Amino acid sequence: MKTIADPCVEHFMRYLQGEKNASGHTVSNYLIDLNQFVELTWGKDASPPYNWKEADRLAARKFLVFFQKLEMAPATTGRKLSALRSFYKFMVREEYVPLNPFSGLHLPKKGSYLPAVLSMNEVNQLLAAPQAMAAGTAKKTLFDEYVPVRDTAILEVLYSTGMRIGELVTMSEARIDILSGIISVLGKGKKERLCPLGRPAERALQNALSMRSEVWNSFGMTGDSKKVIFLNKHGGPLTARSIERMLKKYAAYCGLKPTISPHALRHSFATHLLDNGADLRSVQELLGHASLSTTQIYTHVSVEKLKRVYEEAHPRA
Repeated sequence: MKTIADPCVEHFMRYLQGEKNASGHTVSNYLIDLNQFVELTWGKDASPPYNWKEADRLAARKFLVFFQKLEMAPATTGRKLSALRSFYKFMVREEYVPLNPFSGLHLPKKGSYLPAVLSMNEVNQLLAAPQAMAAGTAKKTLFDEYVPVRDTAILEVLYSTGMRIGELVTMSEARIDILSGIISVLGKGKKERLCPLGRPAERALQNALSMRSEVWNSFGMTGDSKKVIFLNKHGGPLTARSIERMLKKYAAYCGLKPTISPHALRHSFATHLLDNGADLRSVQELLGHASLSTTQIYTHVSVEKLKRVYEEAHPRA
């Protein structure tokens, strides 16, 4: 990714990492957005340091209109505007510029987005898919035997805890307490929360961890096998992208929509909790949402489900 060797940007990056505790992913997105603003305002051939005072309200509007013309998702455009607004707010505070050209600009409406949620039957099919697929396949190596055990554990943990896929791939064994059925999750902004493990997830995770050392040794690996929770075919850790591909494979096997992603298990986790009587504050805590309004989207999902039941069952719906 292209970086910006500009003193103001470098100061802002240090502020994000040091004071705001921003993740590497967040910092990377900010750099992408700032790069795009630089190119749209001063051109691709411009070199730092940039005259940030020169960017006015017109430049800010030009930035917004550019992405609207590309028909980019409103949520993505909104994120870019938030990034530039935060950058200029920092610049005003540090007295690099007198005004924030993005202040007061309205974000695009996000529309009536509802997250993809699986039914309980679909979740059960998905959780059973790794073993079901493996049952019809000849196992040639120890790793072949390990894969369905590993994948079952991954799916069970995602659905049982509602954690994000990024939280799963960075999880360390020190944060797992199988006996207590708790995983300590390091979420956005490096905020820590406790996620209970259901019994099926406990068993699946224990099975995967029990096989791990033997699989590790079969690769001829040296060092501590406990540094990696879920092994890939080379003995290294699984990436978020590889887990996404794995889930889509099992979704196709179950006849589910090909657009299903690991985040659908997080959505399903929250919606099923609310459907079964959990209160909104508890679900907010389990998901690690900073704001209750973010969690409230799942109440809309539940209401939509009730409306469908009503329309199907009521004689005058």
